Amino acid sequence: MISHPSRHCTVELQALPSRIGQVRRIVSAQLRYWHLDPLIDRAALGVTELLTNVHRHAQPDKTCVVEIELVLDQLMVSVHDHDPRLPVVGDIDEVSPTATCGRGLAMVAAVSENWGVRPDGESGKVVWFALSAATPAPATATATPGRSPRRTAVEKPAHRFVTEVEHPVDGHRPQHAPARSAVAG
Repeated sequence: MISHPSRHCTVELQALPSRIGQVRRIVSAQLRYWHLDPLIDRAALGVTELLTNVHRHAQPDKTCVVEIELVLDQLMVSVHDHDPRLPVVGDIDEVSPTATCGRGLAMVAAVSENWGVRPDGESGKVVWFALSAATPAPATATATPGRSPRRTAVEKPAHRFVTEVEHPVDGHRPQHAPARSAVAG
Protein backbone atom coordinates (compact mmCIF):
# COMPACT_ATOMS: atom_id res chain seq x y z
CA MET A 1 0.00 0.00 0.00
CA ILE A 2 1.28 3.45 -0.89
CA SER A 3 0.19 5.98 1.68
CA HIS A 4 2.01 9.00 0.22
CA PRO A 5 3.58 8.68 -3.24
CA SER A 6 6.60 10.74 -4.13
CA ARG A 7 5.63 14.15 -5.43
CA HIS A 8 7.82 16.01 -7.87
CA CYS A 9 7.66 19.29 -9.82
CA THR A 10 10.25 21.10 -11.94
CA VAL A 11 10.29 24.53 -13.55
CA GLU A 12 12.95 25.72 -16.00
CA LEU A 13 13.44 29.48 -16.26
CA GLN A 14 15.72 32.45 -16.72
CA ALA A 15 16.44 33.80 -13.21
CA LEU A 16 15.22 37.31 -13.95
CA PRO A 17 13.41 39.40 -11.33
CA SER A 18 10.05 39.04 -13.13
CA ARG A 19 10.42 35.25 -13.28
CA ILE A 20 11.41 34.89 -9.61
CA GLY A 21 7.99 36.12 -8.48
CA GLN A 22 6.28 33.74 -10.89
CA VAL A 23 8.24 30.76 -9.60
CA ARG A 24 7.48 31.75 -6.01
CA ARG A 25 3.77 31.66 -6.91
CA ILE A 26 4.17 28.30 -8.68
CA VAL A 27 5.92 26.79 -5.64
CA SER A 28 3.20 28.16 -3.35
CA ALA A 29 0.42 26.76 -5.53
CA GLN A 30 2.14 23.37 -5.77
CA LEU A 31 2.53 23.12 -2.00
CA ARG A 32 -1.13 24.07 -1.53
CA TYR A 33 -2.06 21.31 -3.99
CA TRP A 34 0.00 18.85 -1.94
CA HIS A 35 -1.69 20.13 1.26
CA LEU A 36 1.62 21.44 2.61
CA ASP A 37 0.35 24.93 3.40
CA PRO A 38 2.50 25.30 6.57
CA LEU A 39 5.66 25.08 4.42
CA ILE A 40 4.68 27.70 1.84
CA ASP A 41 6.27 30.78 3.44
CA ARG A 42 9.61 29.10 4.17
CA ALA A 43 9.80 27.35 0.79
CA ALA A 44 8.89 30.54 -1.09
CA LEU A 45 11.48 32.56 0.82
CA GLY A 46 14.17 29.93 0.29
CA VAL A 47 13.53 29.57 -3.45
CA THR A 48 13.46 33.37 -3.81
CA GLU A 49 16.88 33.66 -2.18
CA LEU A 50 18.38 30.88 -4.32
CA LEU A 51 16.99 32.36 -7.55
CA THR A 52 18.21 35.81 -6.58
CA ASN A 53 21.70 34.33 -6.16
CA VAL A 54 21.48 32.81 -9.66
CA HIS A 55 20.36 36.19 -11.03
CA ARG A 56 23.23 38.05 -9.32
CA HIS A 57 26.08 35.58 -9.60
CA ALA A 58 25.59 32.75 -12.15
CA GLN A 59 27.70 32.72 -15.30
CA PRO A 60 27.57 32.16 -18.28
CA ASP A 61 23.77 32.47 -18.27
CA LYS A 62 20.83 32.78 -15.91
CA THR A 63 19.07 29.59 -17.03
CA CYS A 64 18.22 27.32 -14.13
CA VAL A 65 15.84 24.59 -13.02
CA VAL A 66 13.87 24.72 -9.77
CA GLU A 67 12.89 21.33 -8.45
CA ILE A 68 10.62 20.58 -5.52
CA GLU A 69 10.15 17.04 -4.36
CA LEU A 70 8.35 15.50 -1.43
CA VAL A 71 9.79 12.17 -0.39
CA LEU A 72 8.49 10.63 2.79
CA ASP A 73 8.31 13.52 5.26
CA GLN A 74 10.97 15.68 3.62
CA LEU A 75 10.39 18.52 1.16
CA MET A 76 13.51 19.04 -0.94
CA VAL A 77 13.84 22.30 -2.88
CA SER A 78 16.78 22.69 -5.26
CA VAL A 79 18.02 25.12 -7.88
CA HIS A 80 20.31 23.80 -10.64
CA ASP A 81 22.28 26.39 -12.62
CA HIS A 82 25.04 26.25 -15.24
CA ASP A 83 27.76 27.99 -13.23
CA PRO A 84 30.24 25.43 -11.86
CA ARG A 85 31.57 27.90 -9.28
CA LEU A 86 30.36 26.99 -5.81
CA PRO A 87 29.17 29.85 -3.61
CA VAL A 88 31.72 31.30 -1.24
CA VAL A 89 30.06 30.95 2.11
CA GLY A 90 31.47 32.81 5.08
CA ASP A 91 30.31 32.23 8.61
CA ILE A 92 26.55 32.27 8.13
CA ASP A 93 25.99 32.85 11.84
CA GLU A 94 27.89 36.13 11.64
CA VAL A 95 25.96 37.78 8.80
CA SER A 96 24.82 41.20 9.97
CA PRO A 97 21.04 41.59 10.21
CA THR A 98 21.42 45.04 8.63
CA ALA A 99 23.45 43.82 5.65
CA THR A 100 21.84 44.62 2.29
CA CYS A 101 23.52 41.76 0.41
CA GLY A 102 25.21 38.47 1.24
CA ARG A 103 22.34 37.26 3.39
CA GLY A 104 20.67 34.83 0.95
CA LEU A 105 22.27 31.60 2.11
CA ALA A 106 22.04 32.73 5.74
CA MET A 107 18.29 33.14 5.25
CA VAL A 108 18.04 29.73 3.58
CA ALA A 109 19.92 28.22 6.52
CA ALA A 110 17.62 30.00 8.98
CA VAL A 111 14.35 28.77 7.43
CA SER A 112 15.39 25.19 6.61
CA GLU A 113 16.30 22.09 8.55
CA ASN A 114 19.26 21.45 6.25
CA TRP A 115 20.83 22.92 3.13
CA GLY A 116 23.85 22.43 0.94
CA VAL A 117 25.54 22.83 -2.41
CA ARG A 118 27.07 20.24 -4.72
CA PRO A 119 28.71 20.26 -8.14
CA ASP A 120 26.49 19.07 -10.98
CA GLY A 121 28.95 17.54 -13.38
CA GLU A 122 31.41 19.94 -14.98
CA SER A 123 28.79 22.40 -16.09
CA GLY A 124 26.94 23.58 -13.04
CA LYS A 125 25.89 23.17 -9.45
CA VAL A 126 22.87 22.45 -7.31
CA VAL A 127 21.99 24.48 -4.23
CA TRP A 128 19.30 22.82 -2.13
CA PHE A 129 17.44 23.00 1.15
CA ALA A 130 15.16 20.64 3.04
CA LEU A 131 12.04 21.28 5.08
CA SER A 132 10.36 18.78 7.34
CA ALA A 133 6.90 17.97 6.07
CA ALA A 134 6.09 15.72 9.02
CA THR A 135 2.82 16.61 10.60
CA PRO A 136 2.68 16.56 14.37
CA ALA A 137 1.36 13.26 15.62
CA PRO A 138 -2.24 13.46 16.80
CA ALA A 139 -2.52 13.57 20.56
CA THR A 140 -4.93 11.61 22.68
CA ALA A 141 -6.21 12.84 26.00
CA THR A 142 -6.11 10.57 29.00
CA ALA A 143 -7.88 11.66 32.15
CA THR A 144 -6.93 10.91 35.70
CA PRO A 145 -9.52 11.64 38.40
CA GLY A 146 -8.77 15.01 39.99
CA ARG A 147 -6.22 16.00 37.29
CA SER A 148 -6.47 17.75 33.97
CA PRO A 149 -6.17 15.56 30.84
CA ARG A 150 -2.64 14.56 29.80
CA ARG A 151 -1.56 14.58 26.15
CA THR A 152 0.13 11.51 24.76
CA ALA A 153 1.66 11.27 21.29
CA VAL A 154 0.58 8.50 18.94
CA GLU A 155 3.38 6.72 17.06
CA LYS A 156 3.80 7.24 13.33
CA PRO A 157 4.79 4.47 10.91
CA ALA A 158 8.56 4.04 10.61
CA HIS A 159 8.57 4.23 6.79
CA ARG A 160 6.47 4.55 3.68
CA PHE A 161 6.94 3.02 0.27
CA VAL A 162 7.61 5.52 -2.49
CA THR A 163 7.00 4.46 -6.08
CA GLU A 164 5.07 7.17 -7.91
CA VAL A 165 5.63 10.62 -9.29
CA GLU A 166 2.61 12.82 -9.88
CA HIS A 167 1.95 16.00 -11.79
CA PRO A 168 -0.04 18.74 -10.04
CA VAL A 169 -2.76 18.88 -12.68
CA ASP A 170 -3.14 15.68 -14.64
CA GLY A 171 -1.25 13.02 -12.66
CA HIS A 172 1.47 12.59 -15.34
CA ARG A 173 5.18 13.07 -14.88
CA PRO A 174 6.01 16.80 -15.21
CA GLN A 175 7.86 18.11 -18.25
CA HIS A 176 10.63 20.69 -18.04
CA ALA A 177 8.94 23.85 -19.24
CA PRO A 178 9.69 27.55 -19.06
CA ALA A 179 7.96 29.32 -16.18
CA ARG A 180 5.85 31.42 -18.56
CA SER A 181 4.07 28.32 -19.88
CA ALA A 182 3.24 27.17 -16.37
CA VAL A 183 1.61 30.43 -15.27
CA ALA A 184 -1.53 31.87 -16.74
CA GLY A 185 -2.16 35.62 -16.81
